[in-house]
Amino acid sequence: MAYRSNDSLFTNSNLLRINVMVIFIMLQSCSNKTITTGNLPDPDLVANIEVGQVSKNEVLELLGSPSTKATFNDNDWYYVSEKISTRAFFHPETVKRKVLIIQFDKREIVKKITQLSLKDGEKIEMVDRITPTAGKEMTILKQIFGNVGRFENSNE
Repeated sequence: MAYRSNDSLFTNSNLLRINVMVIFIMLQSCSNKTITTGNLPDPDLVANIEVGQVSKNEVLELLGSPSTKATFNDNDWYYVSEKISTRAFFHPETVKRKVLIIQFDKREIVKKITQLSLKDGEKIEMVDRITPTAGKEMTILKQIFGNVGRFENSNE
């Protein structure tokens, strides 16, 4: 006499539940993912900064360190924040970007405050040209066998 159990994992109702769970998990992986990066200070704190009144150290205490500083001028501070949305395997799309630029004068007092958004950005088209380099164009064989016989005895 064979033993038969009614508690099988693969009954019709269990298979339906498993299929629903698998479909739900697959749909979840296609959901929209939003990533926020950068450092954008609170607008109320930025409103407390008065042009011509606040020093660089006070801005540092109030807003924290900037995302970046200008390359050749330490008196330009940039606070950058960006929201990027990604869906499944598609190319990420920038949804929101805010840039706060604080410029200081030579006395390290706030000279100018500028706020930029995604609308202020410009698309830059990359160029496929290759910059030529000076020197000879050598094949791989010339590079490998080019030094054969060139070595001199250093004792002479």
